[in-house]
Parts: sequence; C-alpha cells; structure tokens
Amino acid sequence: MDNINSKAETKKIIGEVLTEIVESVKYGNFKKTKIGLMVYGSELGEEELLKGAFRAMQNDPSIEVVPIGPKLEGYENYEWIETQACESEVSEAMEKALRNGEIEGAVALHYPFPLGIITIGRIITPAKGNSCFIASSTGSSSANRVEAMIRNAILAIATAKANGIANPTIGILNLDGARTALRALQKLNENGYKINFASSARKDGGAILRGNDLLIGVADICVTDTLTGNVLMKLFSAWNTGGNFESVGWGYGPSVGDGWDKVVSIISRVSGAPVVANALSYNAKSVRNELSTKVREELVLAQKAGLDEIINSISSRETVENPCEVKAPEKETTDEELQGIDVLEIENAVITLWKAGVYAESSMGCTGPVVKFSSSKKEMVRKILKENGYI
Repeated sequence: MDNINSKAETKKIIGEVLTEIVESVKYGNFKKTKIGLMVYGSELGEEELLKGAFRAMQNDPSIEVVPIGPKLEGYENYEWIETQACESEVSEAMEKALRNGEIEGAVALHYPFPLGIITIGRIITPAKGNSCFIASSTGSSSANRVEAMIRNAILAIATAKANGIANPTIGILNLDGARTALRALQKLNENGYKINFASSARKDGGAILRGNDLLIGVADICVTDTLTGNVLMKLFSAWNTGGNFESVGWGYGPSVGDGWDKVVSIISRVSGAPVVANALSYNAKSVRNELSTKVREELVLAQKAGLDEIINSISSRETVENPCEVKAPEKETTDEELQGIDVLEIENAVITLWKAGVYAESSMGCTGPVVKFSSSKKEMVRKILKENGYI
C-alpha cells in the first residue's frame, strides 16, 4: 500500500512540475538568465549593440540582457547598470555586478584575463554551414606554445559539452607545435582521457587540420594558438562584409581556465548585431549549463590520465647538442622521407639520427616538415625517432 501511495505521490509531483513548466513557457514567467552587456566603446555605435541585445531576447525569452554603460535614449525599458562615458568605469561596473550576482555572465568588448585563462570562439564555416569552436581566440592558457594548445583542447571540450555537444570531434590546425600537441593528446587518450579525434578531408586524413578542413568544418573544435585563433575569428566573422563589420558567428567566446568561475564572453569593437545576439546566447547557455563546473570535471579527468606528467615531459625535453658539435655521417642518397615531425623539432630529429650514425636531412614539404634519408634505413629511422619521442 505504501508503495502505491509513493508512486501516486511521485506522479503527482511530476505532473505539478510539468504543469509549472508549461505555464512558464506559455506566460513567460520562468526564471531568466541575466547577462550583462558592455554597451560603450563599439566602433559601430552603442545602438548596434542594443539591437543585438533585442535580437538575443527575441530569439530566447529566457535571456534578460542588462546593458552596462551610459543610458541611451529610446532604450529606457532595459534594466540598465548606468555609468559615465568612461571605459574603466563601465568595466568596474561589470565586475561589481558579476561579484554581487546582479548578473550571471557578461559580454564585453575587452577584458584583462590573467595568464591561464582563454576564451573559446565559435564560427560558422562557409562550405557547409557547420559550426566550429576555435580554441582559443583571446587570452593565453600557458606561456609555452605547445602546452597552451594541449590545455586549449581540454578547455574547448568542456565548452562544447556545456553547449550541447556530448562527444565533440577535435582537430589541431597545422601550425608550429601542432604535431607535438597532437602526440600529447593521443597519449592522454591512451591513458583513459577519451578524445574524439576528427579526420582531415584530405587524402591522408589524420587530426591535423589544413585550410580546406576549416572551410568545410570537419571538426567541432579547432585547436590553435591564440594569435592565430584571433585572426581566424576575424576572417570567418567578417569575410563577406569587407572587414569592418562582423556579421557571422558567436564572437570570441566565454572565458575558461583552471580555477576560473566567471563566464565573460568577448566581442570586438566591430561586432555587429547578429554576432552580439549570438554571443549573448552563447554566454547564457554556458552559464545555464555550468561551464565552470564542466571545466573542473574535464581537468580532473585529464589530470587522472597524466596531463601534468605529459606536459612536463614536453617542457623538460633535453636539448640536443648544437649541430656544430655533432658530425654528420657520410652523405648518401636520401630517397625516402618521413612526415609527422613538428617543425619546432625537425632539426633536433635530424641530429638525433646523425648521433645514431644515420645520414638524414630536413626539408619542408607541401604539408609540413619532413626528414629525408636512405630508403634502406627506413625501419631503423622510424625506430630511432619513435624511441626519442619525435613520432
């Protein structure tokens, strides 16, 4: 009897909750997510930002945009945090509102992120209209380029999960340090931190992304360094407007990092209303889905898989002797080549082979650096380079 009553009570509670949800949607009385918007400093004018705010709330009634800056005539119906026409005062007001819970997240034209904190931008790729997270687009997760790309990947996975992509595909842009970062991520994957690597649309496949792959959008996440990521954001958001108006995408994204609990998204001074609206929605969704918690969870999983040890092994890799101090073996025909070695390590790889008595040369192919050597020593070369962590 008690069991029947318990089931009846459970059904009653579920019914009440569902009724509450339906009525909330019908009458618009559900709890709204308050997102601050810095509305001073745009090169397109403050009204362009407020048009974006209106569009965001029109598209998603669960968002309430709180403009921060000098109040604009005709927009008095917003719940303003009013300031003087001074960028530092606007920034201070935004910080205070975040601290006291007046707003839950914010979209800003600029923000002084400390080292270790980045933002994850999001673009629309033109070939097929796919979306792609750019990790990262502002800030820096590490002063070391390769370490930064490794950390960017993990932080982007958390961001994608907080925005509804349960198992995002991930690729690394073909840059200096990309192959070293890829090997580190593959090691994490082997150790139990599962990563869903994307595959290039090019014939040779693999998780290293070329320009074609970006245009197509083969990966949910594109890992890069921040300076390159920032340029990519500008190219993909303003390529069809002449460059002085960002019309496509979600902006430079929400802030993420180890121990960071603020969700502050970045737009630029030429972000138009469509991008501003998307940036507000992106920020609100990240807030609602507890982005900071997702970041902590991903970092814990990565740490269990040896993240720190892998990064330390890269950072503390012994520098190979000066080339002048290592004598090259007798020159021989180099009719075989090996790809997949990072451009930052290619000369060290050649010297390592010299030390082992194998003549080799470095060269730059169409898709990156290669080591050239005699085909008769193919297996030996692979063995030496693998043992020394180059492939």
